[in-house]
Parts: sequence; C-alpha cells; structure tokens
Amino acid sequence: MRSRRSLRYRVASFLLVLSLAGCSRQPAAPGSAQVSSARPSIVFMTDFGTANDAVAICRAVIYGIAPDVRITDITHQVTPFSIEEASRFLYGVTPYYPEGTVFLVVIDPGVGTSRKAIAVKSKKGQYFILPDNGVITPVLDRDGLESAREITNQHWMIQAPLSSTFHGRDIFSPAAAHLAEGWEFDLVGQPMQQLVRLSPKTSVTSAKGIDGDAIGLDDPYGSLITDIPGEDFKRLGYNLGDKVSVQINKKAVALPYAKTFMDVPVGESLLYIDSRGRVGIAVNQGSYARRFNITPPEKIFIPRKGVPIRVR
Repeated sequence: MRSRRSLRYRVASFLLVLSLAGCSRQPAAPGSAQVSSARPSIVFMTDFGTANDAVAICRAVIYGIAPDVRITDITHQVTPFSIEEASRFLYGVTPYYPEGTVFLVVIDPGVGTSRKAIAVKSKKGQYFILPDNGVITPVLDRDGLESAREITNQHWMIQAPLSSTFHGRDIFSPAAAHLAEGWEFDLVGQPMQQLVRLSPKTSVTSAKGIDGDAIGLDDPYGSLITDIPGEDFKRLGYNLGDKVSVQINKKAVALPYAKTFMDVPVGESLLYIDSRGRVGIAVNQGSYARRFNITPPEKIFIPRKGVPIRVR
C-alpha cells in the first residue's frame, strides 16, 4: 500500500512540474526582457524616383537574401545625379538611427565606370553600402571612419551576370542584405586606405557680413535652404523681429527675422533658422522659390546689422 501511495505521489509531483514548465513557456509580455532581439534594419535612399520599377526590384533582391529585414526609406526623390543633395540628406538622417543600422545609398552617376562600390563602418557603429563618390563625406567628418572596404567578394553580389548600369540591384542591394543578415563586414572585400571626398562650399563670414549660397529647396514647400549656420547669422547682430537686408543673386530684399512661419501674415516672406540650424528663407503657406523664380544654387549675402547693403 505504501509503495502505491509513494508511486502516486511521484506521478503527481511529476505532472505538477510539467504544468509549471508549461506555464514558464508562455509568451513574454511585450517590452519584457524575454522578447526576441530587434529585426535588422536597412535605411534606403536613391534618385530612382517612383515612376519605374527600380526601387521595387532592389527591395525584392534584399528580401530574397534577408527575408526578416526591415526596410525604411529616406527618399527616392533625390535630384537625379545630385551627390551633394544626397549627402545632405544622409547627414541629417543618420543621427536618429541606432548603432548597427545599414544605410543603402544609390546615387551613382558613375555607375559602370572605374568608381568603386564600397562598404563603410563609422565610429558610431553604423554601416553604409554606397558608391565611392563622396556622398558619405559629411557623415564621416562628423562621426569618424572606423573601416572602409571595396565590395569585391562575388558572394556578396547578385548571383547572375552583373549589369553595367544597375549596380543598385546587382551589387549594393545584395551587399546591404548580407550585412543586415549578419555576414562578417571584413569579408566584403579588401580594405581601402582613401575614399573620394566631396568639397562642399561653406559660407564665409567677414567684417561686412556673410557670403553664402542657397544650396537647395525644402520641397514641396519651396523654401530656400542655405549653407549659412544659424549661429553665424546671429553674430551679425540681428534680433527677432528685425528687418534683414538680404541679397539673393544680386537682388536686394528686406525680410523679417522670425521664429516660425506664422509670425508673419500668410503670403508674406520671412528669414528664419530652420530645424537643422541653418538660415532659411520662406513664404508663409507659399513657395519662395516659385514666387521669385529661384533655382538653387544661388548666391546669398547678408550684411552685418547696420551695414548698408550694396549691389555686389
């Protein structure tokens, strides 16, 4: 009798352990430490536009290699062939993404030539797959370069004959996918000792004021983006509410220095410091570029407060 009771006790204990083990395997609550690690991310930018199938093809190549990857976009509307514009967008976006993010950038007017396809790791721990045409210069000037390699390993490319005009599909997209999938960065190809650099123009401050350029448009709004740092402008002596004499392509205009667009009536122009810390020029609920027929790049001069402006 005792042995039977002992056996029943052991069976009951075993079933209780199994029950508790089953409870422990239930899904963890969202946000708990047991949730699986985040999916790998690729942040994608091109000048391909949206009127053709190029972006969709690149995405298909990526998903074929790394089906669990998360792809987000900067834009596919970079002005065609504008390396400078793409470099500005990349510089502005990268601080908001974490270490380990893979940036895939295909603005490549030199496709099919001797220009190199490269993989870059910054000292911030972010990765970049792009052509060696200087598009990454501003990011590396800010974040530092840890390593750069030419993409030469055939296993990192599409497993089909390479086109001479669509390296976005054949080289850059598969390389980004393999990197996001966890392939070793050092296996992509041989180290590079020197990268092509952009030499972007910067504004110049003198005793008379600041010489700069309108370098782009904040589309779709048509506001002017300049290369004049807001801090440099403030040193000219202007206060919010002041009228600022500005020379745009040798034409003098007077603009109120405002904090935000609604500080002036709808339809009126203003000068302000934009969200990236640069001098901007806009029309409240209108397009400055369209109204005044401005197509960057355009020369801009802002005199110090109290210094009369003269046509230069």
